[in-house]
Amino acid sequence: MTQKSECASCASDRIKLSDYHAHVLRNDRATDALFIMELEVDVLDNPVQAKPELASALRPGQFVHMSIPTLSSHILRRPFSIYAANASTNRVEILYQKVGEGTAEMTCWQPGQGCDMIGPIGRGWCVPEKATHALVVGGGVGAAPLFMLYEQLVERGIDTDVVLGAATKDALVCHDRYAGVCGCAPLCSTDDGTFGREGFCTSLVEEAIAASIATGNPYDYGVVCGPEPLMRTTSRMMIDAGITCEVSMEKRMACGVGACLSCVVDTVQGKKRACVDGPVFDAREVVW
Repeated sequence: MTQKSECASCASDRIKLSDYHAHVLRNDRATDALFIMELEVDVLDNPVQAKPELASALRPGQFVHMSIPTLSSHILRRPFSIYAANASTNRVEILYQKVGEGTAEMTCWQPGQGCDMIGPIGRGWCVPEKATHALVVGGGVGAAPLFMLYEQLVERGIDTDVVLGAATKDALVCHDRYAGVCGCAPLCSTDDGTFGREGFCTSLVEEAIAASIATGNPYDYGVVCGPEPLMRTTSRMMIDAGITCEVSMEKRMACGVGACLSCVVDTVQGKKRACVDGPVFDAREVVW
């Protein structure tokens, strides 16, 4: 199955970036290293500088670039994928992992803490118009950037299966929310066997693809986000099965607007920037 490099809906996502101010509503610890932060985003009401509300402008797969105002030694913003967005309240959620000084500082933020951000940034997921059966694969925190897409697929009436993998049961922090969308629990695996199948989720993906073919209802669209080895292996399975596949490439970013070239991705068309040319790419274009 073929897919254009950019569909009409993706092209419409490329709106002008806006600056926003947000404040923390909650900053919940999910595990020792994983946190879910909900923010309310202020709307600029000057008609001369009018801009869309962030939560309604965001498309699945896009991200925001956030400042860390309580960390004066670091002036660069941090990129965060959007886990969920509520257009009616202009609230967004991010799932983040404590991995460095910036995210460690964020874990201390209390309700009312303010920060600035720019967004929405990047190319989001581009669902083929004729898609009828989709497979969503999220590894670790990679499950979060896929959740809004999953909601969209279900709303469109596309038969969608979900595979989630994580190191341990506690790290499957997105499981319940996925299960709550349509009442169907995702297929899960954990490295330590504390939930679902023991081992990597690639075996579940392989079986799901085989089962869809055997039942005469093969997948025609697949998406993957997570550690690069997972994306490389899973996307190859999908491509070999003739499934249109997209991946979200998570790279370290400095500027977030395509100027610094710190987040380049090797593609068959040369080097591209994950921040503005991605983060979502056609898996066939990525040089792993």
